[in-house]
Amino acid sequence: MTQLILTRHGETDWNVAQRFQGQSDVPLNARGRQQAKQLAARLSNEDLNAIYASDLSRAWETAKAIAAQHDCPLIAEPRLREGDFGEWEGCTFPELEKTDPELVKAWMEDIGHFTPPGGETLHEVAARIAAAYADIAQKHTQDETTLIVAHGGSLQMLIRHLLELPVDKFWQFHLSHCSISKIAVYPEGAIINLFNDTCHLS
Repeated sequence: MTQLILTRHGETDWNVAQRFQGQSDVPLNARGRQQAKQLAARLSNEDLNAIYASDLSRAWETAKAIAAQHDCPLIAEPRLREGDFGEWEGCTFPELEKTDPELVKAWMEDIGHFTPPGGETLHEVAARIAAAYADIAQKHTQDETTLIVAHGGSLQMLIRHLLELPVDKFWQFHLSHCSISKIAVYPEGAIINLFNDTCHLS
């Protein structure tokens, strides 16, 4: 059995404004940095063998706060980035409904295969997340604990992958900022032992 600990980055101003962030490099805001500190304190007693993080600053800064409490490698993994929303990044959903109503309709009708202008499909996101996880898993033996710090969408896609669910079911997992989820991965499959725990946040 290998244990995964998954956590989403802290809050950003674009999260507050409900803007599509995607792969735009939006930094943590003051609350997000405080959340990262509280998360680091909560995880300080975990025996971590490695920390992998998206290289986008909001995830990387969150991961660095945790890594400061541990003597283990902190590794940037660009494939853990959020889905790419292309030209839609920086916009809110109501704004897109006004400016691109036909594209928004097409997106809602076929969320798995639709490509935002200049972005990527869910299936493309799923493929790179699965590839990143396969490489991470190959580097760590049984009984090791790996922490992954990434984004709401990319972590939802990873959970979906571990549970062998269809790509378009990723939305059924909501992850709060700096939440903790623990997944035990066995050869026969994955078991969620803790999900979206935020009791360490004030």
